[in-house]
Amino acid sequence: MTLTAPSHNPPLSGPQTDLQPVSMRTEGGLRAYLRKVVAIAAKDLRAEARAKENLSAMIAFSVLAVVVFGLAFDLRVPRADMVAPGVLWVVVLFAGVLGLNRVFGAEVDRGSLSALLLAPIDRSAIYFGKVIAQMAFMLTMEAFVVPIVLVIFDVNLFSPWILAGLFLGTLGYVSVGTLFAALTASTRARETMLPILLLPVMVPIFVAGVGLTANILDGREVAEFGRWFLILAVYDLVFITIAFLIFDLIWEDA
Repeated sequence: MTLTAPSHNPPLSGPQTDLQPVSMRTEGGLRAYLRKVVAIAAKDLRAEARAKENLSAMIAFSVLAVVVFGLAFDLRVPRADMVAPGVLWVVVLFAGVLGLNRVFGAEVDRGSLSALLLAPIDRSAIYFGKVIAQMAFMLTMEAFVVPIVLVIFDVNLFSPWILAGLFLGTLGYVSVGTLFAALTASTRARETMLPILLLPVMVPIFVAGVGLTANILDGREVAEFGRWFLILAVYDLVFITIAFLIFDLIWEDA
């Protein structure tokens, strides 16, 4: 009789019961979560510092748009401060689309989106990291736009109330825009789809921002333009909460 040693190799077929499912490492508390958010934002900022293709395009477009609007409205309105609020917010909205197209579009072009989604971090940390980086780009662009509006239209927008409203409007714009950028990142026509989906949702931001800026330039009291601040703040709170809750679902099948 021939004795054979028992085999220790696992069978070639059938399920392996000793494998553990892969789970995302989200433990560590708030401090660890914030470190991941900052790491995502720093990655995007470093990539932009090397490529210089996103922020430069936003600044160039916004400056040229203000100049074109200034030439178009020259001598055609009785007071420049009647059109300056609309010009400011239109330029911010359309220049922001250039940057939002690259939030996840750059990851797709570089082929790094899959690696980013496979990173052992909570998906909402990716969202907030992208929002922080895009806010940095938008605020830098606006730092160029506001002085250009002063030079072209002779309208001083360096009011604490106007700047606070511009910050709130930009935060809501970037929060919603980052969510829609994730929705359209894998589509072939994302450059076209993003503004079509995003701009109608931005109507409350645009109306509140223009109303707030116009009322402040007209010298109204805080009680009169305070409702526009309330609209901007509620919009930001609602949509940031929605984005936090549903962002992970966007990439479920990715």
